[in-house]
Amino acid sequence: MSQRLLLCFFSQYTDKEEVVLWMNTVGPYHNRQETYKYFSLPFCVGTKKTISHYHETLGEALQGVELEFSGLDIKFKEEVMQTTYCEIDLDKAKRDAFVYAIKNHYWYQMYIDDLPIWGIVGEADENGEDHYLWTYKKLEIGFNGNRIVDVNLTSEGKVKLVPNTRIAMSYSVKWKKSDVKFEDRFDKYLDPSFFQHRIHWFSIFNSFMMVIFLVGLVSMILMRTLRKDYARYSKEEEMDDMDRDLGDEYGWKQVHGDVFRPSSHPMIFSSLIGSGCQIFSVSLIVIIVAMIEDLYTERGSMLSTAIFVYAATSPVNGYFGGSLYAKQGGRRWIKQMFIGAFLIPAMVCGTAFFINFIAIYYHASRAIPFGTMVAVCCICFFVILPLNLVGTILGRNLSGQPNFPCRVNAVPRPIPEKKWFMEPAVIVCLGGILPFGSIFIEMYFIFTSFWAYKIYYVYGFMMLVLVILCIVTVCVTIVCTYFLLNAEDYRWQWTSFLSAASTAVYVYMYSFYYYFFKTKMYGLFQTSFYFGYMAVFSTALGIMCGAVGYMGTSAFVRKIYTNVKID
Repeated sequence: MSQRLLLCFFSQYTDKEEVVLWMNTVGPYHNRQETYKYFSLPFCVGTKKTISHYHETLGEALQGVELEFSGLDIKFKEEVMQTTYCEIDLDKAKRDAFVYAIKNHYWYQMYIDDLPIWGIVGEADENGEDHYLWTYKKLEIGFNGNRIVDVNLTSEGKVKLVPNTRIAMSYSVKWKKSDVKFEDRFDKYLDPSFFQHRIHWFSIFNSFMMVIFLVGLVSMILMRTLRKDYARYSKEEEMDDMDRDLGDEYGWKQVHGDVFRPSSHPMIFSSLIGSGCQIFSVSLIVIIVAMIEDLYTERGSMLSTAIFVYAATSPVNGYFGGSLYAKQGGRRWIKQMFIGAFLIPAMVCGTAFFINFIAIYYHASRAIPFGTMVAVCCICFFVILPLNLVGTILGRNLSGQPNFPCRVNAVPRPIPEKKWFMEPAVIVCLGGILPFGSIFIEMYFIFTSFWAYKIYYVYGFMMLVLVILCIVTVCVTIVCTYFLLNAEDYRWQWTSFLSAASTAVYVYMYSFYYYFFKTKMYGLFQTSFYFGYMAVFSTALGIMCGAVGYMGTSAFVRKIYTNVKID
C-alpha cells in the first residue's frame, strides 16, 4: 500500500472524534536546526491528559522531532469559543526565559493531523524595552468530508511580560468546510513562485546546452585526435625496425604496458569506487521515489527512505568495490569489504555523534536518543555488512578476473617530464570546475530548502541535474585522462577519480558563501551543524562524482587500447 493510501486511511474522522494538537519544537527563526522541546520554555499544558500513544519513526528521531501532547481538547467539527486552558505563574526566571526567546525571534511548530502550524512566541516594542507574549491561539480548521485538509493559526492576546503576575493562555477552534482535496492539502506549503522561477528553468536549460556542447566537443576532438593517433600508429607498424628506432614515438600508445597497472592504495581506491556507485544508486532511487510519492507530506519520510534504500543497495557497494579490488590483484578482500561497508556510515555517524555532543550541551531536540544510536548501529552491522558481503562475493566471482586488453609490464615505465599544466595535481584542481558550474544554481535551491523555510518538491529538476552532472563529469574526466595519457603518464586511475571528486571542493566553498551572505545563522550549535553536515554532503557528492568519472574513463581507456595493435 502506498504512503498516500496509508495517509488517507488513517486520517478519517467521525463527528466529535478526538483531534490531537501536537506541540513539536521551539527555536530561533534564523537557526532552523537549533530547536528545543516546546515545553523547554515555561509554557503551561492544557487540562486534558488522556491521549493515544505517539509512535516515533527513525527519521523523526534523527531529525529531532519532539511531539508532545498539548493538552487541548479538540473534537472533529465541534467549535470551541475562546477558552482559558491554563495559567502561567510568571516569576523572574520564567520572564527571563520568555524575554530571551522573544529577543532571538523564537518560533514554535505544532501539528494537527500531520499538518504543520507555525507561530511566534512574542514580540518586543519598537524600543526593545518591553516584551509581549502571545497568549491566544486562534485555530481555524478546514475539513472536506471526514478529513482535515487545512489548518491556520492566528496569534492574538498580546500580554506584557511583568514579573510576579499570572498570564492566562487561551485557545479557540473554528471549523469550516473546504473544497481542497485531501491529496492536495500540502500544496499551500509549497512555493511554486520560488522553485519554478524562470531563473530555475534558465539554469536547467543552460546546463543542458552545456552538456550538448561539451559532449559534441569531446566527441569531435577525441574522434579526430584518436583517428590521427590510430593512423600514426598504423604507419609506424609498417616501418621496419631501423625506421621505427629513428622515428619520434610519443603518445598514449607508449604506456600500453603500464596503463592497466594496479592503482596505488588499491584497497582504499576500490572502497571509494564501490561507495560512490552505491551513493549514485541511492540518489537515483530516492529521487525516483520522491517523484512518485509526495515524501514531504510525512515527517522524516525522506530521511527514513534514504536510510532504507542505502541499506538495501549495499550489494552494489560490495559488487563494484570487490570486483575492482580483485581485478587489481588484491588479496585482503575481507578488510576491503569492511572498509567499503563502513566508509560512508562511519563518516556520517562520526559527524552526527560529534554534533550530538554539542546538541546535548545545548539541551536541543536535535540530540539523538541512545536508542536511536543503537538502531543505526544495528542497521550497519546486521543489514549493511551482510548485504555488502553478498555483493563482494558476487563481484569477485562474476567479474573479478583481470581481462585487460594489454599485458602489464613487470617493470614500471619511467614517467617523462611534462609541462606544469599536465601534472595530475593541476588536472585534479581544474577537473571539478565544469561539473560544479552545471549544478551550482540547483545547489542554491537545495540549500534554501534544507537550511531555510522552503519545502523542496521539484524532484524532476533534481533528476535532470543528476543526469547532467554525470554526463559532464564523464566528459571532463575522459578529456583529462586523454591529456594525461598523451603525456605518457599512466597514473590515470586516481587522477580520473580525484578530478571528478574535486567538484565537492567547489560545492563546500560555495557553502561558505551561502552561509555568510544568504543566511542569518549564528551560534556554535548552528555553525557546527551547518558546516559539519555540509562537509558530509560535499564528501558524499565528491565520492559519487569520482566513481562516475572513473567508471566512464575506465570504459574509454579500455576501448582505445582494445582498438590499437600492440606488439
